[in-house]
Amino acid sequence: MKRLAAASLMVLAVLAVASCKEKKRDYIIVSHKPIVVKSNKPKSMGDMTQSREINWLGQTYKLTMSLRSDTSLPLASDGEQKYYDNRITLRILRSDGSVFFDRTFTKADFKSYVNGQYYDNGALLGIVFDKVEGNNICFAASVGSPDKSSDEFVPLVLKVSNTGGVSVSQSAMTDE
Repeated sequence: MKRLAAASLMVLAVLAVASCKEKKRDYIIVSHKPIVVKSNKPKSMGDMTQSREINWLGQTYKLTMSLRSDTSLPLASDGEQKYYDNRITLRILRSDGSVFFDRTFTKADFKSYVNGQYYDNGALLGIVFDKVEGNNICFAASVGSPDKSSDEFVPLVLKVSNTGGVSVSQSAMTDE
């Protein structure tokens, strides 16, 4: 009997200790999604410089195109975000280092070749060497949406002649 009483007391003691433990509760943690504040500050499309050498009219020439965001130009927009428009400086140097051609272009230089939407909201996106064609060095130029992920632009052809003259036309290039 003593054993039974001792065992019963032990069971009661264990139950008493177990009942004193803190009960586990289910907690619901509420967290709020962080609010992303969009900046109203205009973005820069990025500055860059490209150089390459070409053979033209039997001589070697160095072409340098420098694209720079310009805060003094009217802003471009992709509909949601504002961007600084660009200035592009095109330099053509002779093999002796002397300057043959040096001109800075803005979107205004291409106004008569793009429609109102691209001119009003777009930006000068780039000027890159394309080919040598007789007495001309041909460049591909574009005016369009400043959003880097967009493919909306007007393709243009910019030609510099051996006399330093500049001509611009719309490109016959289309998506193939």
